[in-house]
Amino acid sequence: MSDAVLTPPAARQGPGPLPQPLIEALDVAVSRLVARTLPGDRRAAGVGLGTELAQLRPYEIGDDVRHLDAAATARTGQPHVRLHVPERALATWIVLDVSPSMAFGTAQRLKADVAEGAALVFGRLGVRRAGSVGLVQFGAAATRVLRPRGSKPGMVALRRALADGVARDGRHDPHGLAGALRMVVKLARQPGLVVVVSDFRDQREWERPLGSLQVRHSVLAVEIADPREAELPAVGRLALIDPETGARVEVDTSSGRLRRRFAELERERRDLVAGELRRLRVRQVTLATDQNWLLELGRRLR
Repeated sequence: MSDAVLTPPAARQGPGPLPQPLIEALDVAVSRLVARTLPGDRRAAGVGLGTELAQLRPYEIGDDVRHLDAAATARTGQPHVRLHVPERALATWIVLDVSPSMAFGTAQRLKADVAEGAALVFGRLGVRRAGSVGLVQFGAAATRVLRPRGSKPGMVALRRALADGVARDGRHDPHGLAGALRMVVKLARQPGLVVVVSDFRDQREWERPLGSLQVRHSVLAVEIADPREAELPAVGRLALIDPETGARVEVDTSSGRLRRRFAELERERRDLVAGELRRLRVRQVTLATDQNWLLELGRRLR
């Protein structure tokens, strides 16, 4: 994707620190989420690293001493080791909103910064245990797809894509989310984890493809919000431009009726999104630009 399509926002702050202990704690929560919602049996063939016991046998020269089973060794008087069913390599798809509205923020950072952080966290979690991470960026003039890759190559590709920023004003595709989800439906052949990171503003017809993904995959919706989107401040007359359409409108924010109507419409929009996600049985997490989004993500995934 060329620089003419995406560009880093001028007020970019970045996602902030990503402490490894917090991400490791999230790994447990995400694993539980996948185990609860992913259809079918995910066990792989053979033996190896994992959590489910496959075999208990006498120790042989060359075995990893960390797998010694103290109870069996004490009971038999002979060293025994535990072998486990390996965890199946899981593909994580990150569906990321890069529309111009993501370059908005009035608190600690932009919505794009929080979205970038969420994508990095789920990317790092996705490549653990021989997993892989893929990316679909939507909301710009063209949709960008990075097929799942494991380990360091997967994270390097993800970081490079995130560094490109978001779409420039007026380059928005209002059907981008629906198209991106349909693309994942076609590309994700094996059951995996799909994380949709978006502000869910003015996105159309995404319900059906998201429902199709939910049937086969574990799906998580991460909504990114800014507190100023929920209420309009009383600061007199304002000239506002919609970054996604370029439309210009002048409003008098000293009008209490206008501010109440603005807040009412935003509540209705948020309730509609939340209601559709509940109907589809998709887990929703909302992260805001005025909070420690990483701690909030951990709390919401418990």
